[in-house]
Amino acid sequence: MARNTLSRSLHDVGLSAWFGGTLANAVALNRSAAQAGDTASTGAVANSGWDRWTPVNAAAIGAHLVGSVGQLSGNKSRLGAQQGVASMALAKTGLTVAALGVTAYSRILGRTVSKHSAVPAADGTTPTVGTPTEVAKAQRQLSVLQWAVPALTGALVVVSAFAGEQQRATEAHKGLVRRLTPNG
Repeated sequence: MARNTLSRSLHDVGLSAWFGGTLANAVALNRSAAQAGDTASTGAVANSGWDRWTPVNAAAIGAHLVGSVGQLSGNKSRLGAQQGVASMALAKTGLTVAALGVTAYSRILGRTVSKHSAVPAADGTTPTVGTPTEVAKAQRQLSVLQWAVPALTGALVVVSAFAGEQQRATEAHKGLVRRLTPNG
């Protein structure tokens, strides 16, 4: 079996940055924006942080996707031969699509918030009484979605660890035997 160090590295580093960055922003940035000094600056601080993170996040997601394609290509013989590998790959694909969708929708909501420069807010995802209706609605959705992206990408980390375990020689052998024997 050939080594897939580059694709595995792109997959893992990209996923790590996607997971870690969105988790850190949910835990720290959105809440810390409340320390801006006044409610109108709170939204601007949160928007500035997310705007700085977005290109890094896009690069991380791109690296992860390129690495994922490389991993699929490098393991295509195992997909049909080893029991459990195809279902694991489908699970990873489903989680990736869901994480991409939530990330993209979150970015759309973030743009709704950021197009208003001095929006009053309690923190990055919590509106105040003076927050415009459109922005308040987006912030309420973002307060949930900020946790959905780390949950989905965290699940991808777990499934990826399982995929790595499937590549152990003993697991690959068991998976091949199960595939080849009717009562495996």
